[in-house]
Amino acid sequence: MKRFIPFLILAIFMASCISYEAEEIQTTAPVKDGVFVHITSGPDDPHRVLMGLMMANKMSESQDVIVYFDIKGIEVVLKDAPDITYAHFPSSFEQLKQLSEKGIIVMACPGCLKAAGKTPEDIMDGVTVADKENFFNFTKGRILTLDY
Repeated sequence: MKRFIPFLILAIFMASCISYEAEEIQTTAPVKDGVFVHITSGPDDPHRVLMGLMMANKMSESQDVIVYFDIKGIEVVLKDAPDITYAHFPSSFEQLKQLSEKGIIVMACPGCLKAAGKTPEDIMDGVTVADKENFFNFTKGRILTLDY
């Protein structure tokens, strides 16, 4: 019996540790991953632009999302940009409005604006000039990138 007591104490200790860990795991909220949607295409490639915007809207239902326009993509978010349409996709204006209403960050590359002879004043309301901190601070989870 005396030999059994140390094993009994050890078993009780181990059982209490296991139940404590299980309780700790259950109270921790899961971290959402983020989706970085990178759109380099402009109005001359409506399928890519609208697909990127559609994926951003779709992913925002369950994930943290940020949308980044650069290269020719900045032409999509200028104040004088055309409302892009293609096939069955909602238009660019409609999709950008949906993203804005959801509070999704939509950014334009400052270097690409400058290369195109544009300034931050030339971009649409609801679109900001890219800030490198936003690339990492929009989510606490992993970051998946979708390029269009």
